[in-house]
Amino acid sequence: MPFVPVRRQPVSAAVFAQLRAAVVTGEVAPGEALPPERTLAETFGVNRHAVREALKRLEQAGLVEVAQGGATRVLDFRRSAGLDLLPHLVDGPDGPEAEVLRSGLEMRRVIGVEVARLAAVRADESARERILAAGRGYRAERLRSGREADRGFWADLVDAADNIAFRLAYNSLLQVIDAHAALMDEVLDEDRTDVAGHLELAESVARGDAESAAAVAHRILTAALVAVGRFMPATAPATATSLGDEPDPTHDPTPRGAP
Repeated sequence: MPFVPVRRQPVSAAVFAQLRAAVVTGEVAPGEALPPERTLAETFGVNRHAVREALKRLEQAGLVEVAQGGATRVLDFRRSAGLDLLPHLVDGPDGPEAEVLRSGLEMRRVIGVEVARLAAVRADESARERILAAGRGYRAERLRSGREADRGFWADLVDAADNIAFRLAYNSLLQVIDAHAALMDEVLDEDRTDVAGHLELAESVARGDAESAAAVAHRILTAALVAVGRFMPATAPATATSLGDEPDPTHDPTPRGAP
């Protein structure tokens, strides 16, 4: 069994991590009250200040609601938490949760398609030149490090898209990827090795062709969703991707006049 260095962390962080795990695994269900501070302090063998700090972090993460002078109740994190929780949902008791990986990759594709579209529209001349150079040099960079070549390429596109929400979502996805590097190297291998696709995407952005950029990004990023299907349970419902029926990335399914 390989060992890794022990990471020093405040006592309150260790308490927070255990309580967070109890919430996201459903060990403590939404609506239930956590034990009082005194009881938690005795259970964890820490002082009440450490417990109070942990509960404050849980509240900031949208996992609990702390009532002044009352009980601390667990919230339904699916309705109250943010993307920063995503890396902590991947780890299940039996290894990475395939459904969470699929969800993250689906979000990655949706964001990636729109990032490519916006980059083609919003990138200034220097950004277009940088993205085109990255596309032309992608083959050589990939031979040095496929992971870093792909990450640098998409980071340039995200910056060119000039959307802070997409940037923060991208950062959360990178946390998931970094936390499961070996598995994600396997899942992302096909889209990372699509040299021609990355060059085509870079050229579309460089000439300002938003629809072509979106379509190429969709094609590249679908490869990972096909790959992650190998990790899905055999009983999982088929998706358009697994059936090979890729949706049109330029099609908006929202009915006209819908909010």
